[in-house]
Amino acid sequence: MTPLHPVAAATHPDPYPFYAELVATRPFYRDAALGLWVASSARSVRAVLTSPACLVRPRAEPVPRTFGALASGALFGQWARMNDGPFHGVVRRGLGALIERWRAAPGVDVRASARRLLRGGSLQEWVFGWPVHSVGALLGLAPGTLSGVAEWTGELVKGLVPGAGDAVVLRGGLAAEQLRAEVRSALEAQTARGGEGGPLAFLRREVGASADAAASVDPERLVDVVVANAIGLLVQTHDATAGLIGNTLRALMREPSLLAEVAGRPALLPQVLDEVLRYDPPVQNTRRYLAEDTVLEGHALAAGEGVLVVLAAANRDARVHREPHRFDIHREPSARLSFGWGAHVCPGARLATSLAAGALEVLLATDLARHRDAFEDVPFLPLPNARVPLLPALRLAPEEVG
Repeated sequence: MTPLHPVAAATHPDPYPFYAELVATRPFYRDAALGLWVASSARSVRAVLTSPACLVRPRAEPVPRTFGALASGALFGQWARMNDGPFHGVVRRGLGALIERWRAAPGVDVRASARRLLRGGSLQEWVFGWPVHSVGALLGLAPGTLSGVAEWTGELVKGLVPGAGDAVVLRGGLAAEQLRAEVRSALEAQTARGGEGGPLAFLRREVGASADAAASVDPERLVDVVVANAIGLLVQTHDATAGLIGNTLRALMREPSLLAEVAGRPALLPQVLDEVLRYDPPVQNTRRYLAEDTVLEGHALAAGEGVLVVLAAANRDARVHREPHRFDIHREPSARLSFGWGAHVCPGARLATSLAAGALEVLLATDLARHRDAFEDVPFLPLPNARVPLLPALRLAPEEVG
């Protein structure tokens, strides 16, 4: 069955023939049912994501009304990824500097924590909880708080989903309050230590120094923004990294020879992940909103209109990717759009792939291969923009050697 429209495609069992039809015949068009313009080809996606007329949120509603009055709304309104303008550009650069610092010297053994948590729960629980545990540890949150942080992050994420029920939205707001208190406390503790401090203190210095060079920033606002964007990293990690791990497992389970090859050579994992990000990415689409009248791809768009940017379709554009519908971990690197493009390109791309690689290395050292049948017809979470499989609730055991 063909998806009804590009939003429904994100959780369809196989949306890619539909995406291919869009790229070939409707690379940029107005979808009357959605009330949105749709960009599907690599060229049109880049055009939208680099247009100064296209904002990440509509000016009339910077924070969704459903949770705008809650703590979750206060966080949303401060996330750099949900804002445009010079100050939030400074915040994005600060986040990028923090993530680069982790890459150079992570200071956290993510594989050890992955093995420990995997022994205590099912794969289904672990694939969402462990990435948040890892980023929480990288942020310098107290080890004893990480289970709670992962649980609160999950509640917050659920409350942000469009169409979430009132009770779910409220739980998300309460979880946001808990997260805000926990991260703020950790920032205060790190700042009080002086010297190098910790990761949150580093982020505060990076953002504060760059912001002060451009304009004076109130110290309390600076703290609020740093706390909010640290929580934003946890939120982005929750679904996106789980989706990347899950979609990679689905790809490996479909090809036993590839699964065996990668299990024997974990050094191939970065190539596998790069191809999954192109072939079946966890983030399928994003949106932009017109701040002013403009022309895109030969069409006149009016201020206030929205554009659905189908990243997953652009990643299968034959004008950019040779044999785009073939899964090939040895293909030449190309400009995939899974992490966006332009000013709002995700600064956490390397972090996400590094976390996923560590997770998969741990999983491949278990009896995972014996459970291939459990990965057939895996459902996806009902999300409008993401492709996150609900993996089976398996209890995995270390693989016996010899």
